[in-house]
Amino acid sequence: MKVRERLLRIMRTFVPGAISLTVFAVVWEIVATLIGNERVLPRFSQVMISFYELKEYIPLDIIQSLIHFGMGISFAFLIAFPLGMLMGWFRGVFGFVDPIVEILRPIPPLAWIPLAIAWFHLTPIAASFIIFLGAFFPLLINTYMGFRETPKTLIEAAKVLGCDSDVRLMRYVALPHALPMIATGMRVGMGVGWMCVVAAEMFGVSTNGLGFRMFTKFFYNHQIDYVITYMILLGIISLVLDASFRYITGSLMKWRGGVVLEA
Repeated sequence: MKVRERLLRIMRTFVPGAISLTVFAVVWEIVATLIGNERVLPRFSQVMISFYELKEYIPLDIIQSLIHFGMGISFAFLIAFPLGMLMGWFRGVFGFVDPIVEILRPIPPLAWIPLAIAWFHLTPIAASFIIFLGAFFPLLINTYMGFRETPKTLIEAAKVLGCDSDVRLMRYVALPHALPMIATGMRVGMGVGWMCVVAAEMFGVSTNGLGFRMFTKFFYNHQIDYVITYMILLGIISLVLDASFRYITGSLMKWRGGVVLEA
């Protein structure tokens, strides 16, 4: 009985998506055939063949882009998380840091590309710096808001129970309360960071990766089928990253029943 219920649940989850993707592929094939211009819109079947034709490049480009992404996201978390905690808990830190954050936050990450190249040259660090900027501010703001909005009733109750130092209050009260907002900030930051991967590589901050090859190698040679192949790859990788993150955070925060929804 349990096996049957599990199979039904899997079917309810994946069958509608599979049907919609099949319909999308059929419509794409028909429209591309009617247009009859591969440089405007290649057929779906042609793009699928391109995955095989690019099998030598795809793994290496994925690995390189994931290296850029991982470095940028890691540095964003290591800096934004503790800084957001301090800003949300101590008014003095907030007053000192907030003006700087509000000046830098509206600047698009791509505007930093000339400085990234000047400072780090065409290295993985340059691409990671752009990704860092894209992921940093969503994580910082959400961490700060999560700590700042910790209910006073929880803090007072913890003090009555003997949790009287700032470190212990932050560790045992504010942090658990802020975790859903921190997770949301991390998820948003990952999405922005992945978009910055492509943009940074496309605009010359790197000499390899998905964005670099898609724009510099394929687009300039009018190989639109290869361009769309890499666009699909970017979407699939983003979907896998997001689904993995939701699964991990959902598993770690099951104790917040009714707050964290199932992935």
